[in-house]
Amino acid sequence: MYTAVRGTFENGQVILEEPAPTTEKTKVVVMFLPEENNDKEPHAKKQGVRIGSLAGKGYSIPDDFNEPLDDLKDYM
Repeated sequence: MYTAVRGTFENGQVILEEPAPTTEKTKVVVMFLPEENNDKEPHAKKQGVRIGSLAGKGYSIPDDFNEPLDDLKDYM
């Protein structure tokens, strides 16, 4: 299983921004990502769906959402 952990490479060392998923000796792959320059578009909107963006627009989850479907009762 692969796990990604963000960090920064500086002065020949990798500094992790969060704890590593293990304390055992483990092989790793380090990817060097291009530096992000946020000064170019300070007001750029992020793409995708915002959590809660449909709230108050008539959408709701039914109370029986997690109940088994009638079509699958033979398999339950």
